[in-house]
Amino acid sequence: MNILHTITVKQVLTVSTKEALQSRYEDQKFQLKREHEQLQFEWKKIERAKKYPSQKLSQHFQKEMEEKLEKIKLLDFQLEQLAILPIGSELKEKEVQGMIDIQVGDNWDEAALSKTIIVEDGIIKEIR
Repeated sequence: MNILHTITVKQVLTVSTKEALQSRYEDQKFQLKREHEQLQFEWKKIERAKKYPSQKLSQHFQKEMEEKLEKIKLLDFQLEQLAILPIGSELKEKEVQGMIDIQVGDNWDEAALSKTIIVEDGIIKEIR
């Protein structure tokens, strides 16, 4: 019998993947800073026009800007952690759905919990 199962995909940290992750995090951080600045600009523009109720609008813009700043802080933390991680570390990248063949007599715990795919530089290195 085949069943759907969640399989964890882990990325082995190499020099190239570390650089790619760092670049991706920095790009995301740059984009969030631009969005934060755009929100500030739009907020000031609307405040000067005084066409809309100020209190509710201010709360909305402040909430959006705070969310952007929190995401930036998270990316800063991820960049710090990435700098600390040694080459060869395994990072959980994502989870995918896959089919598992089970038979009567199989150990359920082993079949259900032990599926992991290890990827190194874009190539499947191991299936556990």
